Amino acid sequence: MNPTSPADHPAPHPGPAGQPSTPRVRLSSPADILAVVPHLLGFHPARSLVVVGAGGPRQRIELGFRYDLPDPPDAAVTREIAGHATAVLAHRKITTAIAIGYGPGRLVTPVIDGFAATARRGGLEVRELLRVQDGRYWSYLCRNPACCPAEGVPFDIRSHPAAAVMSAAGLAAYPDRAALARTIAPHAGQRARIRDEAVSRAVARVAALTAEASAAGGPDPLRLAIAEGRRAVREAIDRYRTGGQVSDADQLAWLVVSLAQLPVRDDAWARMVPGHREAHLRLWSDLVRNAAGRWLPAPAALLAFTAWQCGEGALASIAVERALDADPGYSMALLLGDILDAGVPPSAAQLPMTPEEVELSYRPAAREPRRRGTGHPPASQAKTPG
Repeated sequence: MNPTSPADHPAPHPGPAGQPSTPRVRLSSPADILAVVPHLLGFHPARSLVVVGAGGPRQRIELGFRYDLPDPPDAAVTREIAGHATAVLAHRKITTAIAIGYGPGRLVTPVIDGFAATARRGGLEVRELLRVQDGRYWSYLCRNPACCPAEGVPFDIRSHPAAAVMSAAGLAAYPDRAALARTIAPHAGQRARIRDEAVSRAVARVAALTAEASAAGGPDPLRLAIAEGRRAVREAIDRYRTGGQVSDADQLAWLVVSLAQLPVRDDAWARMVPGHREAHLRLWSDLVRNAAGRWLPAPAALLAFTAWQCGEGALASIAVERALDADPGYSMALLLGDILDAGVPPSAAQLPMTPEEVELSYRPAAREPRRRGTGHPPASQAKTPG
């Protein structure tokens, strides 16, 4: 089972004062639903089961999420998908579900049947069950050949008015998940060589600051490197919040190397206030593209947290995968992966601490000895969403 974590782009109502508005789209047909799904996920699904949940008195869409179809069909995986999807919907107090299978009937039908049975046992109203393939859809619930012929119903979501509204609202839909992943892919070729040379200089700078601190004495030889790293990351956050960007290779390298220190990363994490989440998304995306190896997990985990805040579940999942590919034990990524898999909504994306609390927790007299790197920092021990 390879789920894409829930995306939360609620159907469509004006946001609070000072917040961007989500589009208002009325969904009254299968074609309407199919036009909106790629924008809920952030990409056009293929060989997938997509579950859409709605609730409230107006039956507004609350979330949408996706699973890879087992190929070949597998009864155990089908039960796992059905159970997980139903649990996510129940956790979010969803009352109505729509399931859409993308692919051939031999792969879609077993998973649709398994989900529908489990959802109904859980007390959910299953509003629609669809299969989509080659620009046509079939309904598992409609038996009227006048509206649901055996050869399927043709549709074109790219020209659908609902898709146009969602696109205009900034809810992009990439051609597939791989295309979305490529938006934060690491640099290659000459750009990678420039990055690696800059990282070597940043590591040498850390070594020089460490030697300077050691010569001066004190409990923590990394204190100067951490202080310089915090300052640089704070300045980068401020720059992105005011519409700027970091493009210098040495500045980017210093940021990603500094974030490998937990006090620097946790200070940054504590500054991820939702009001600036779009700026933060740009910052961490830039750093993820400019990081590799041991320097990747921290910015990737921060990107995952920010993407979750933005309701970009697919991007958050991809960022978690990138972090864990580099370090399978990276605790912040593991924590966020669990939260995303559980379908916890972005509204629960609470900051772990205040910056002041983070700084206090890392003072020598206040902290317990811990292994640097991937151990659980104070931020992951604080109250977490869910």
